[in-house]
Amino acid sequence: MSSLSADTQGCRYSVGIDLGTTHCVLSYVDLFSDEANLVHEVLPIPQLTSPGQIEEHLQLPSFLYQAHESELADGDIALPWSAQPDVIVGVMARTLGSKTPIRLVSSAKSWLCHSGVDRHSEFLPLNSPDEVSKVSPIEATYHYLSHLRDAWDHRFPATPLIDQDVTITIPASFDPAARELTAEAAESIGFEHITLLEEPQAALYSWIKNRGDNWRQQLSVGDIVLVVDIGGGTTDLSLVAVTEEAGNLTLQRVAVGDHILLGGDNMDLALAFRINAKLTQEGKKLQPWQIQAITHACRDAKEALLMDSDINAVPIVVPSRGSKLLGSTLRTELTRAEVNQTIVEGFFPEVSIEDHPVQQQRSALTQMGLPYAQDAAVPRHLAAFLCKQQSAASALFGDNLSDFIKPTAVLFNGGVLKAPVIAERILSTINAWLEQADAPQAKLLEGLDLDLAVANGASYYGHVRQGKGVRIRGGLASAYYIGVESAMPAIPGMAPPVEALCLAPFGMEEGSESTVNNREFGLVVGEPVKFRFYGSTTRRDDQVGTLLDFWEPEELEELPEIQATLPLEGRSAGEVVPVKLAARVTEVGTLRLEAIPREGEERWQIELEVRDQ
Repeated sequence: MSSLSADTQGCRYSVGIDLGTTHCVLSYVDLFSDEANLVHEVLPIPQLTSPGQIEEHLQLPSFLYQAHESELADGDIALPWSAQPDVIVGVMARTLGSKTPIRLVSSAKSWLCHSGVDRHSEFLPLNSPDEVSKVSPIEATYHYLSHLRDAWDHRFPATPLIDQDVTITIPASFDPAARELTAEAAESIGFEHITLLEEPQAALYSWIKNRGDNWRQQLSVGDIVLVVDIGGGTTDLSLVAVTEEAGNLTLQRVAVGDHILLGGDNMDLALAFRINAKLTQEGKKLQPWQIQAITHACRDAKEALLMDSDINAVPIVVPSRGSKLLGSTLRTELTRAEVNQTIVEGFFPEVSIEDHPVQQQRSALTQMGLPYAQDAAVPRHLAAFLCKQQSAASALFGDNLSDFIKPTAVLFNGGVLKAPVIAERILSTINAWLEQADAPQAKLLEGLDLDLAVANGASYYGHVRQGKGVRIRGGLASAYYIGVESAMPAIPGMAPPVEALCLAPFGMEEGSESTVNNREFGLVVGEPVKFRFYGSTTRRDDQVGTLLDFWEPEELEELPEIQATLPLEGRSAGEVVPVKLAARVTEVGTLRLEAIPREGEERWQIELEVRDQ
């Protein structure tokens, strides 16, 4: 049997959980199996598919349904491990929610990283009537993880999931707060050994595992792999460089993209509005709830039309509540031509490398909702990413003076890219950019199950952490700074300028600490104060203690402001305490800042991932 590292001693399995916007998947590796016959499987998840009907599926749809008390009979929602579960999740939740959207919770993962709301507050389903029970984004996440835990424990009662080595995947673009909230949800389940892993890295781990030693024949030193992950809720972009160390190939994640809320959900909604427009032209007006309801039908129709070239149209049934305006249930269809025009040409147009997302002028008032990308064209976001990260690999492979970084290989992940026409459009667009720049064509790294790759890669990562495979070096995907107010006389109508102090440089590894030893700062205690933080995905050379008094707007992004009252620790309210600043990247990849006083042994934690109050 294999020996385990100290932090996972006694864990029988490495478990990978893809906590997706639209689906969750659980994969596992038996850490005690032989390397030559590694046990690596995906757990079939028992779930309700209709009242009283339980089936096993490899995916658990990330939907939660708040049923009316009279909607279902006793026993209709019983699960193998619970006669009366608190909520309904999975296939049946999605099905019931397609008919009654006001009771359906979806996109909890996207809400979890939305800094504009209190993610502990119970407001989902959004804008539903008071009679519908509400949950918070973190509570919805808890319910998905809880179902996975119970399904595992039902299958493996002798090895509870909370005792295993669990890796949960997150978008590479998740900020420290979203990472912390994900870890918080996992901790509330009772997991003892938690690691967070970026989804594009997980996909690449899955590809490496599937290829075995052959991956070294497909990649070589100097290669730059572009990972394009388009799922139900987000588009996630990453760059991984292939380097060499002591004669062995190594992998290093060198850049990640912005958090782009643009994915399959947007496409399904676009098709639903297209159906609505077609019916409106026929004199048939739909209510908002009906447009929401047919969105789910459009998703199934889209997948059928994009995946099967023999299908030219799919019928769409518009649900009805007996309204006199409708008279009877409406029927229409979605055609291949409509899907190609709406999805392929609308979301994946052929653009130039200079063509970047367009920001539209917004109305002064808007409904509360998720901050979806304003520009729906995925290639424009991709072009902006490659241009912004033009020097991402310059420290590894020398100066890059070109207009954009040129990937030599492309790895696709995410359910949207299962459609050949979409995958081919993206690859041809990238290669058109490379051809225009007189660069070699990028090769496609094939062989992934795009629905299961992230979970499989996460469980394999736990195996790699035992020293049994190549590990992708990552660390922080951004450099992080804290705002420091300049000391200057008061000037009417002018706030003191703010400088940005680098506390955590780009690539700082998990479990490491840094301290600014060469300067002290004054920390106000005992009264309300605010902390300003900044992040940068492009300033790779700044070291701990670098103080910026000027930066271009595109270099630093200001993060949500944190307000706090630090404890007095025996001092007077409003006292300014001389401190040194330190930062630590936790084992799960969250960033914690500390203020260390010149005198005394106490430490004030100033958490960038501070939980919503």
